Amino acid sequence: MTIKALDELVRLLDLERIEENLYRGQSRDLGWGTVFGGQVLGQALTAAVRTIPQEREVHSLNAYFLRPGNVARPIVYDVDRIRDGSSFSTRRVVAIQDGEPIFNLAASFHKHEEGFDHQADMPEVPAPETLPTDEERAALIPGLPPRIRELATAEGPFETRTADALENPVAPAPRAPLRRVWIRAKGTLPDNPALHRCLLAYASDRSFVTTALFPHGVAWMTPGMQIASLDHVMWFHRPFRMDEWLLYVMESPSAQGARGLSYGRFFTREGLLVASAAQEGLIRRREKK
Repeated sequence: MTIKALDELVRLLDLERIEENLYRGQSRDLGWGTVFGGQVLGQALTAAVRTIPQEREVHSLNAYFLRPGNVARPIVYDVDRIRDGSSFSTRRVVAIQDGEPIFNLAASFHKHEEGFDHQADMPEVPAPETLPTDEERAALIPGLPPRIRELATAEGPFETRTADALENPVAPAPRAPLRRVWIRAKGTLPDNPALHRCLLAYASDRSFVTTALFPHGVAWMTPGMQIASLDHVMWFHRPFRMDEWLLYVMESPSAQGARGLSYGRFFTREGLLVASAAQEGLIRRREKK
C-alpha cells in the first residue's frame, strides 16, 4: 500500500507530452476538493526539466499560485524556453486549466561547477527512528472529525515524523512558529536527480504556510479561517535522495494583515543543507457577522 502511493505520485509527475513545449498532467484528489499546490509545483518543474539538457539541474524556482485547480480536469503545462546560456538555462511554465492560468513558475538551471562551500548548521532533533509517525500521532488527537481523522491517518507516498509537540487543530494553543519534520519516500526511487528534486518540490508545500498560525492560537480547522498558498520559492544547494531521511525545518519570521511568511530548510541526517524554501500565504480569519 505504501509503495503503491509512491508509485502513483511518480506516475503523476510523469507528464504526457502533447507536442513541443506542451505537456499534460492529471491530478490526485487528496480529499480537499482542489489540486494540492505541491502537485502543480512538482508537475510544472517536471515540464521545465523535460526541455533542459541532462547535465543541467534546477538550482532555483519562483512560483505563484493564481487560481484553485480542479482535481477532475487535466492541467496543461506550457513551457517557454526563455534562455539557454553557456552555464545557465531559464524556463517559464504556465499551468492552464479550462483556458485560464492557475499557476506560473520561473526556474533556473545550472551546469555543475566547483566553487566556495559553506552552510548553516542543522538543529539538534531526535533521530527519526525514535519518533512516532505522523499517522500514529494523528490517531491520538482528541476531537478530530471522523473524515479528517481518516485523511490524516491515510497512507501516503511519504513517511513523516514530527519532532515537536503534538498539534491539535481542533483546539490549538499559541506556540513558537517552528515545525521540524523528518520526511522520506516510502520506497526506493530510481537514480534520477531531477525526479528527486521534483518530489522535494511536491513535499515542500506540506504544512508550510500554516506554521505562521502557531503564535496566534488558531489552526486550519478554526472556524472562519481561509488559508491558501500565494507564492513559493526554492533553492537547491546539494545532491540528495528523497528515499533517505531529510529534516524539514519550517519557521515563520512574520505575519501581518492577512498574509504569513514561512522559511524552510532541508537537511540530510548527516547535517548537509540540501535545499531552502520560502512561502507567503493567505491566512485570513473571517469573523462571523
